[in-house]
Amino acid sequence: MAAHIIVFGNEKGGSGKSTNCMHVSTALARMGFKVGALDLDLRQRSFSRYCENRIRHSDKNDLGLACPEVVELPEIDPAILAPGENIYDRRLTEGVAMMDGQYDFIVIDCPGSHTRLSQVAHSLADTLVTPLNDSFIDFDLLARIDPETQEVKGPSVYAEMVWQARQLRAQAGLKPIDWVVVRNRVGTQRMHNKKKITDAVDALAKRIGFRVAPGFSERVIFRELFPRGLTLLDLADIGIKNLNISNIAARNEVRELLKALNLPGVAIEV
Repeated sequence: MAAHIIVFGNEKGGSGKSTNCMHVSTALARMGFKVGALDLDLRQRSFSRYCENRIRHSDKNDLGLACPEVVELPEIDPAILAPGENIYDRRLTEGVAMMDGQYDFIVIDCPGSHTRLSQVAHSLADTLVTPLNDSFIDFDLLARIDPETQEVKGPSVYAEMVWQARQLRAQAGLKPIDWVVVRNRVGTQRMHNKKKITDAVDALAKRIGFRVAPGFSERVIFRELFPRGLTLLDLADIGIKNLNISNIAARNEVRELLKALNLPGVAIEV
C-alpha cells in the first residue's frame, strides 16, 4: 500500500512549521504507524535536530519513545541525469520512491523559503499542511488584500505555488491535494484584528480551496521540550502526572489538529 505523504510547507520562517510537523509525525508514530520523514531544510535542519534530540534523550533515559525515522536524501551522480533534469528533482523523487511501501506515512518538512526541493515536495503532497501565524504579515504570503478594506484581491506567491503543484498532480492523474491551513498563535481574546484575519482566511479558503484547522497557541513549553525532543503527548511518559491547565489545553490542541487533518486510518485518540 502506498504511503500517505504529508507535506508541511510555508515560505515564511517562524510559523511553527517544524513544531507542527514534529507533533503530528510523533503522534502517528505513537499510534503504531510507521512514519518516515524527510527534512528539506538542508541548512537549519530544525526537524532533524528535534528527532535527534528525541532519540538521544529516549536512549539515555530508557524511555522507548516512538519517533519518526528521518531519512537522508540519496546522492545522485549528475552524469545519470537526463538533459535538462534538475538534480534536486531526482534526489527527492528517488528518496520518496525508496521510502514508499516501507512506511504508512511519509512526512516532509519544507524550509521557510522558496526552494526547488520545496516546490517539488508540494506536488507530491496528499495532505499539505500550511501553518500560518495570526497576522496579516503571514497572510500576505497567501493572498493580496486591499489595505483599507482587507478585501481579498487575489492569491499571492505561496498560494500560486500550491496552485502549480495542484496542476502538476492533475496532469499526472493523481488525486487532489488536501490543503489545510493551520492557524497558529491565535490570540485568546476576541480582538478586532483577530476577526479581520478570520474573515480574510475564511474568504480565501472558499476562493482557492483549502480547509482551515486550529493550530497551537504561543506557549513557553514548546521551547522547553525541543532540547529533549519531546512533544506534549509525551509528558505522562516522562513522569509528569499532574498536568497544569496550560499543558492540558496545549495537549488538546494537538489532538484537535490531528482530528482536523482527517488522515486515513487515524483515530483521534493519541
